[in-house]
Amino acid sequence: MAVNETNTAVKSQENTNQNTLTFEDQVIKKIAGIAANEIKGILSMSGGFMSGLTGLTDRFRSTEDITKGINAEVGEKQVALDLKVIVEYGKNVPSIFSETVNNVKKSIHDMTGLEVVEVNMHVEDVMTRSEFEAKTDRDKEQESKRDLE
Repeated sequence: MAVNETNTAVKSQENTNQNTLTFEDQVIKKIAGIAANEIKGILSMSGGFMSGLTGLTDRFRSTEDITKGINAEVGEKQVALDLKVIVEYGKNVPSIFSETVNNVKKSIHDMTGLEVVEVNMHVEDVMTRSEFEAKTDRDKEQESKRDLE
């Protein structure tokens, strides 16, 4: 069975026919992004620092690319992920990492049946919540000004 680099295939074992279930890499990255953003202590996924971010309370609006800062290698049955994150100052980063790994693995497996064999998390920045909110507000203002031009 040929699989291109942006699709992954999972063979159906319920039937002897050649049924397949495939996922775009972007889908796997989106599941990982949503699962990682559910963890307290992760302020944002990184990658083009907060571009398109609309604030903490608006994290999942369509204007934000939830897959920013996530790279995925997706095979037929397994997934490996690299996450770039900004964490909240004062939080226990090893605990955040452990919770993130568990939540991402569970979410991807529950939704796709794929096994997550590797999760690497790179902390790109640490900020207090107030610094993050101020930066987010400044970025939103700058983006609004650009939209008006």
